[in-house]
Amino acid sequence: MKFLILIALWATFCFLHSAMITPVFTNFLKEKIGLNYRFYRLVYNIFSILFLVPVVIYSYSIMEKPFFTWYGYLLPVRYLMLIGGLWIFYAGSRHYSMRTFLGINQVQEGVNHGLINNSGMIEKGGIMGVVRHPFYSGSFLLIWAGHLDTTRLIINSILSIYLVVGTLLEEQKLLSEFGDVYRDYQKEVSMLFPWKWIKRIVKSF
Repeated sequence: MKFLILIALWATFCFLHSAMITPVFTNFLKEKIGLNYRFYRLVYNIFSILFLVPVVIYSYSIMEKPFFTWYGYLLPVRYLMLIGGLWIFYAGSRHYSMRTFLGINQVQEGVNHGLINNSGMIEKGGIMGVVRHPFYSGSFLLIWAGHLDTTRLIINSILSIYLVVGTLLEEQKLLSEFGDVYRDYQKEVSMLFPWKWIKRIVKSF
């Protein structure tokens, strides 16, 4: 029963977190609340945190002894995943505006666009030339770098599905906003795993 509750809580959080930023929902809000839409990103983040806190608390309350732990010859793999995930986050943060991510710029400037950087334009430098969604790529590495019990396995599986679905929804929104410019970007840079970047590196030798 406790795992069914866990699945329901995380699935509900992920569904609402994604549904609330779909073009259908956000366009509806823009029509209904007009200029007040500039507050939406901030409210969305506050709602997400308030919803996530009890979900996380419940998750920790039912954790068990891990059935899989990173040890011995596997430790270097874990450290590479942790370092890689953190580096991707850091590299991505150099291109993203945390004020825009949090919704502060939207409130102050009244400007909303699909990207969370300062320019609002497609960037291809640095990590953005390796993967199109570095925060999602880094999240994959970090969530699977931990020890696993049944609770963590369920959470990681749900979050992995959510990251893929969330990325695809983000792609639709960016295609709608930037059209052929973003399609060209898709052809040049991989979505989550840097296959195209690796291919270019291999070809250069």
